Amino acid sequence: MDFINKELAALRRRGLYREFKTLDAATDRLITLYGTTFLCFSSNNYLGLANDPRLIAAARQALDDYGVGAAASRLVSGNQRIHRELERRLAEFKGTEAAIVFPTGYMANLGAVSALVHEGDAVILDRLNHASIIDAVRLSRAKLLVYSHCDLDSLEQVLARARTHRRRLVVTDTLFSMDGDIAPLREIALLAKRYGAMVMADDAHGTGVLGDNGRGALEHAACEGEVDVVMGTLSKALGGLGGFIAGERRLIEYLRNTARSFIYTTALPAAMCAAALAALDIVEAEPERRAALRENIALFKAGLRAKGFDLDHTPAPIVPIILGEPARAMNKARELYAHHIFVPAIRPPTVPKGTSRLRVSLMAGHTRDDVERLVSLL
Repeated sequence: MDFINKELAALRRRGLYREFKTLDAATDRLITLYGTTFLCFSSNNYLGLANDPRLIAAARQALDDYGVGAAASRLVSGNQRIHRELERRLAEFKGTEAAIVFPTGYMANLGAVSALVHEGDAVILDRLNHASIIDAVRLSRAKLLVYSHCDLDSLEQVLARARTHRRRLVVTDTLFSMDGDIAPLREIALLAKRYGAMVMADDAHGTGVLGDNGRGALEHAACEGEVDVVMGTLSKALGGLGGFIAGERRLIEYLRNTARSFIYTTALPAAMCAAALAALDIVEAEPERRAALRENIALFKAGLRAKGFDLDHTPAPIVPIILGEPARAMNKARELYAHHIFVPAIRPPTVPKGTSRLRVSLMAGHTRDDVERLVSLL
C-alpha cells in the first residue's frame, strides 16, 4: 500500500489534492463553515427547495409511514407504494409514458447506458459529458466515440463512422455541469434519427430550472418527445436525492429487468420519494422561483460582461470563470474565501487540463446585493 503515499504527494504537488469543506448546517445562500458564515455560490440547490419546510414535512411523514430505509432492492421486497407514485408523477412531469427511479443520478446513467448497449455497439458522447456517462460506457463494453463539444458537424462525422456498429446511442448532457452551456438538443435528435441512432439526454441540471414550466432542457428546446431516453435527478433543483429515467413504457420495463444499478441495490428511501413529490408540486405551482433564479443569472452575467468578461446569454445557473492552471484557481478561491464567499475551484480531472476554474452556481434565494458583491470581487 506504500504507493498511496506517493500518489497523494503527487496530487499535492500538482495542485490537485482534494479536501472536504464541512458545513455546520443546511446548504442555503448562507452557510456555516467551521463556525463562520459564508455567502454560498457553490450549491446545486437552484430553487432553494433543499431546505423548504414542505419537503421536510413530507419526508418526516414518510419516515413515520415507511421507516428509514426500504431494506431491500425493489425487485425483492423494497418496492413501496410511494416509489410507484413518484414514477407516475415524474413521467407526467416529463411528458413521457413512464419513469423508473434509481437511488442516485449516477446510478441512473450507469444503469440505462449499460443496459441499452453492449459489446459490438457504439456510444457517441459529447467531449464534456459527465463522468458517470463515461463510466457507464466502460461498464457496457460498447465502443466509446467522442464528438467535439456541442459541435453538430463533428457529431455527424462520428455518426457516419459508427454505421457499422449494431446499435448506436448518442448521449449528451443538456445543461453542462462545469461549463454552464446548453446542448443543441433538437438538432442532435434530428441527426441521430437520420443515422438510425438512439438519443439519451442527461437533464440533471436542467430539470426544474429550464423551460417555461421547469420541465427541463427538452421543454426549453421545444423537443419533448424527440429524445428516446431522458435522465434526471432529484438532487439538484428538486432538493433531495435520487435519479430517474423517463421514456416509453417499453424502455422502462426493459430497464427494470436489465439495469444492474437498479436490480442489485437497495431502493431509494421513502422519505426521499416524498420530498421529491413535494418538490414537483412546488416547481409547478411556484414559477416565481424560476423567475427569481433567472433574474439573478441575468444580473450576474450582465455585471461581469460590463467588466470585460466574455459570457453567453443562456438562462443557466452555472457560470464558469476560466483561470487556466490549478494553482491560480485555488488562489482565487482562497481570496474569495477570505471575503467570506464560498466559490469552489474546479480542477482536472473534473475539467480538461488547462481549464481550471471557479464554478459559480446561482440560486433563486440570492439577493441582488449578494450577486453584486460577488461581481465586484471578481
